[in-house]
Amino acid sequence: MAKAKTAYACTECGGTTSKWQGQCPNCGVWNTLVETIAATPASRFQALAGGANVVRALSSVDTSDNPRVPTGIEEFDRVLGGGLVPGGVILLGGDPGIGKSTLLLQAMASVGVLRRALYVTGEESADQIALRAQRLGLVNAAVELLAEVQLEAIVGAIRTQRPDVVVIDSIQTVYTEALESAPGSVAQVRECAAQLTRLAKQTGITILLVGHVTKEGAIAGPRVLEHIVDTVLYFEGDTHSSFRLVRAIKNRFGAANELGVFAMTERGLKGVANPSALFLSQHGKAVPGSCVLATLEGSRPLLVEVQALVDPVQGALARRVAVGLDPQRLALLLAVLHRHGGVETAGQDVFVNAVGGVRIGEPAADLAISMAIYSSFKNIALDSKSLVFGEIGLAGEIRPVQRGQERLREAAKLGFHRAVIPAANKPKQRIDGMEIVAVERINEALDHLRG
Repeated sequence: MAKAKTAYACTECGGTTSKWQGQCPNCGVWNTLVETIAATPASRFQALAGGANVVRALSSVDTSDNPRVPTGIEEFDRVLGGGLVPGGVILLGGDPGIGKSTLLLQAMASVGVLRRALYVTGEESADQIALRAQRLGLVNAAVELLAEVQLEAIVGAIRTQRPDVVVIDSIQTVYTEALESAPGSVAQVRECAAQLTRLAKQTGITILLVGHVTKEGAIAGPRVLEHIVDTVLYFEGDTHSSFRLVRAIKNRFGAANELGVFAMTERGLKGVANPSALFLSQHGKAVPGSCVLATLEGSRPLLVEVQALVDPVQGALARRVAVGLDPQRLALLLAVLHRHGGVETAGQDVFVNAVGGVRIGEPAADLAISMAIYSSFKNIALDSKSLVFGEIGLAGEIRPVQRGQERLREAAKLGFHRAVIPAANKPKQRIDGMEIVAVERINEALDHLRG
């Protein structure tokens, strides 16, 4: 088969040129030209599904024949939005050795009971996959294996075998003969992912792609890869810890930012039924600098301990360190504490940490961070069964957050008896066993901590 002609496309503006240059001639940006296909067979641009060129009324489309396929792993199904969607393409990224292949092999073993599952491995041999299955107790799992890295051979096997679910481990090892660049290059990753996505839409096969990550933690390859697929999942967690987090960054068929919590055991990954217990305080009694936050991860309320340490400056400049939290947000909160709370931290090192390796990005953590800092600064311990959440504005006001009552109910279920929350989030009906302290400004919350 004759190779397709190639050109070089700019990743910034999309402009093309016939040969590589250091600078894009269209937008002037340096080092953005990557190899791509210039002239290709018409078959590469066929419709995503048979009959897609027929205009249909939205009300006439019947989706009842395409139910979600459960993976048999409750936490994984939660992140996916209820299970695998026929024709969906899922991208799973994470650090090496964190458990991506283990999770997908367990999921395929469960799916293979009622559906046909194909595991395509480009990094390991079939014997190595069998060794992992033996360790996980999945020797008799109904999973078909294919050790192949050439895209054309993989697509041919999929069309011949007609599986319901396919795993590609990993997309960086797959290459197409239409391009001369090495596997894992930007052009190869983008082209292979695009062709596999078209195959999924045409046939209704669910495809799961494993992706490598860069040193910064982003999925390696072109940014457009995340736009091609339907769902993007990230594996988080410390490899030295037994706990793993799977977070949905993008999901066309469910809630984004959904979180699944797993524990790594000798028999593989097991879902954690009560993840709040992982992130709560393990202290025997209340200690200064500790505050419990009710955060929201997708549709799940989650209780997390926020710790702060305020200590006199040890060097020439004060340090501001945030682990699992936004450092820029920490600087903003320290300025609000100084202006509206009378807390001077210019001569103090401030360290803030979210326990358990979880990453918190929502503004609802503002009040908990501020009270933990003040608690450490004044050496005042906050009651270990007290809950805090709320967003802080630059004027010192406490703003409401979404789904406050769900956070309170989750805390009451775990034995918390006091909550410091925004006044606008105060529930109309009393929650049994829960004392509500509604505050409107940051100084009111600090007064509550002073007693």
